[in-house]
Amino acid sequence: MKITDVEAIALAVPMEKRIAAPISIPRADEVAGVVFREYRSVLVRIHTDDGISGVGECMTRLSGTALRDIVHYVKPLLTGKDPRDVEYLWDLLWSVMINRGHHKGFYPEAMAGIDTALWDIWGKSTGLPVWRLLGGKTNPKIWCYASSLRLRDIAVLRDEIDQHKDNGFDAMKIKIGKDPMNWRQEIKTVERIRAHAGDGITLMADANCGYAHDVKTALQVGRALEALDLFWYEEPLAPDDIDGYAYLKANLGIRIATGEADFNRFSFARFFKRDAIDIVQHDAARAGGITEARKIADMASAFHVRYAPHTGSSSNVINTVSLHLATYAPNFLIYEYMQSDWNREQHNPLHWDLCEMPIKSFKDSRLEIEDRPGLGIELNEDVIRKYRLP
Repeated sequence: MKITDVEAIALAVPMEKRIAAPISIPRADEVAGVVFREYRSVLVRIHTDDGISGVGECMTRLSGTALRDIVHYVKPLLTGKDPRDVEYLWDLLWSVMINRGHHKGFYPEAMAGIDTALWDIWGKSTGLPVWRLLGGKTNPKIWCYASSLRLRDIAVLRDEIDQHKDNGFDAMKIKIGKDPMNWRQEIKTVERIRAHAGDGITLMADANCGYAHDVKTALQVGRALEALDLFWYEEPLAPDDIDGYAYLKANLGIRIATGEADFNRFSFARFFKRDAIDIVQHDAARAGGITEARKIADMASAFHVRYAPHTGSSSNVINTVSLHLATYAPNFLIYEYMQSDWNREQHNPLHWDLCEMPIKSFKDSRLEIEDRPGLGIELNEDVIRKYRLP
């Protein structure tokens, strides 16, 4: 089997109205109009001489056309190669930029889309699901949490909590950290959420690096969350602040989680060696695809770190990839089952409509995956045509 063509497709859905930053972000008033002005995705489709095609997705948080151009630029490296040689092809692509300072950012995100498409082809060619190729169904029922509760009016939050309960969730994540100087007021809202949700609901908090400039505030918030019996404290600090994370982990009882903004196993190794986190949350669409994401999860297990894959606002393509990894990983903890969009008034068609995840069942906050070849998804061509960038 040989690769005959590599196609990258940039998609964007403009916001009908400008929205405020839905998460903690520096200088939010100024930058939200760029960061959150549209829903974005970049798909990669790889075709072979056997007639089998695979699909992948690149994490797309800014310019989809930049990612698209990178994929097209490295196409000559892939053409004529056997798509099932995933380790070799990953290393071949990595070799292009390893000594040029681009081991993070757009380049590994572009690699991720290519790599996941290769795994999809490999699975389809064998008639096996990707989780089977990874090592089998270690976790036949995937524990899930609803993501995410944003700090709105408590009446709205109570309705959302009740809806998640009605939908079968026993775990939910709360977004905090938008106002670091007013963190005590946010904690009061978390208290109300805890009171309404009840002791039978597992709650986590995600700060999206909201306390990056003040580790002592991060420590105070962590202690308050610990007192409320939250399960984990996610991304309180900047993604590269290993010293800060090690300090928090050493001084808090609540579990420390991070990783969605990191890119490769070499960076994660530094966190593991410093005993800086309890839960790793890398996203395969950013961290080089399935080939690299599996290595990060496996390496984490050697340091007794649990794996809880990030999905975020990506489409159901990469959410499906994370589901395959969760099905396989022996150190898997819980899956982020995204239930909300950036914009409450405008749903994300790249998430909900681009494809359906291969979910067999969902009950009691546990999800079962279908046994389908490859990733087990089919793209909605109407959505692609409607939102494809020229």
